[in-house]
Amino acid sequence: MPPVHPGEVLKTLFMQPLEIGVKELAGYLDVTPKTISALVNGHQGISVEMALRLSKTFNTSTDVWINMQKDYDLWKAREWVNLDHVHILTRNKNAAHT
Repeated sequence: MPPVHPGEVLKTLFMQPLEIGVKELAGYLDVTPKTISALVNGHQGISVEMALRLSKTFNTSTDVWINMQKDYDLWKAREWVNLDHVHILTRNKNAAHT
């Protein structure tokens, strides 16, 4: 089961209970409404800078936001990145790389 996108968490656990909209939250975070819209709609992730802004605005840990994004990014990468041609590095110089 995939982790929830951090923008969905922001929307459902913070914005909706506080009845705060995209434009209002953008003002609190000192970003554009377009940035918040992209985030809550899953089109953009949470950067380190955004994690700092969110943690201050909502009095949360920065790590919470960073870890949510990390978990989501890792899940997504595992779904899409093909590692079939990636090899384990060995110290044996005679090892074949096929």
